[in-house]
Parts: sequence; C-alpha cells; structure tokens
Amino acid sequence: MLTQFGPEIWLAEGPTVTAAAGFHYPTLMAVIRLSGNQLFIWSPVALTAELQAAVSALGEVAYLVPPNSLHHLFLGDWQGAFPQAKTYAPQGLREKRPDIPFDGDLADIGQSAWNTDMKQVVMGGNRITTEVVFFHLASRTVLFCDLIQQFKPGWFSGWRGVVARLDLMTGAEASVPRKFRIAFTDRRAARGSIEKILAWPADNVLMAHGDPITRDGQAFLRRAFRWLL
Repeated sequence: MLTQFGPEIWLAEGPTVTAAAGFHYPTLMAVIRLSGNQLFIWSPVALTAELQAAVSALGEVAYLVPPNSLHHLFLGDWQGAFPQAKTYAPQGLREKRPDIPFDGDLADIGQSAWNTDMKQVVMGGNRITTEVVFFHLASRTVLFCDLIQQFKPGWFSGWRGVVARLDLMTGAEASVPRKFRIAFTDRRAARGSIEKILAWPADNVLMAHGDPITRDGQAFLRRAFRWLL
C-alpha cells in the first residue's frame, strides 16, 4: 500500500479517476514525515482502511495539501479521518470547493511548520491551474503534480490517444503538456518560478501522472522546461 521512496518519504497509488471528456488518470500520493514525527500528505488519493492504518503507523497526520485546484476529490474523506490535520489551499480551490474548510493558503513562503524540511514555489500565471511545486530536502525530491506528465503507450486509445500524443503526454520522456504551456499567460513570472525550482539540488522528480525520475533530476527539469527558459 505504501512504498518507501527515499528518506522520510513514502508513495501510495490510488485508483484511476475520470476527468473531462472521459480521459482517465492514475493517481499518486506522497507521505512525507517532517521533523517532530508529523506527516505531510501531498495530493491525497482515495482513502481506504488499509491506507489509513499504514499512514497512521508512520506518525501523526498534520497537514493535508492538494498541490493544485485539480486534485481535491478525496480531501473530505481525509479530513473526516484525521480531524486534527490542517488543510492548505492552492489558488482557486477555495472557490471551487466551498464545502471544504481550509486552514490556510499555499504561497511561495511555506508554513513555518514544514519550512525546515521542505521548500515550495508557486507556478502562477496559468489559466488552467496554479500549481505549487515542493522540494523535500531529505530525499532531494521535487514534487510536481500536473505540470509534468508521461503516460505509457496505449494508456489512451482512439481519439483520446491522438489528443494525448499531440498534447505531448505520451512522449519518450516526461514533459510539460502542450495545453499547460499555452495556458501560461505570464511567461516572465513562470520563468522566474522555474528558475527558483532549478536552484534546488534535485536528484529525484515525482509527478502525479508518470513514473518518477530517480537520477539527474535537475538536468531532467531543465530539459522539461527548456521551452520556457
């Protein structure tokens, strides 16, 4: 259920979900154990009894963090299971989910509770969603959500397969889908954000939709965002 990815970071795969136009997406969650034995839940997936028990065995769930306004489907279940946890909202999610109470908003400067263990940068200026990118220091891992994707050959079929290929979702290497590239209305701000991310000493890169990068993470990110740089 939980797989250790590196020092103080574990991954859990969730069910496939259906988005607009019938596109199916796999889901992935990261659990990061912060100093003080508190857990930071990145992009919560569907909660099962087995997953709840496995997570609870690692420490106290303290923070629930959807990294953009698209990853919110299971937040309510996690809040119900872990009422002591604080939930932080990326830009646009408060308006999209008025039924969910939030304890704070995500910004370039992270909460003091996790600043010792993690860094974050807001990739703003995108018409689709504003994504918050995190860096876990102990494992030297950058966590992207939707801004970088790679689907295996055959994941999409028919006309969806054609669209995915044209959108750069099924290339030989994970990359930024074409729709997100076009949706950046403020390229200067986006370039400033990615330059901050590239300053992180990254070895690994996680993404919600694609296999993780486990070597030369910084070089991979430079290739993924060369269209912007």
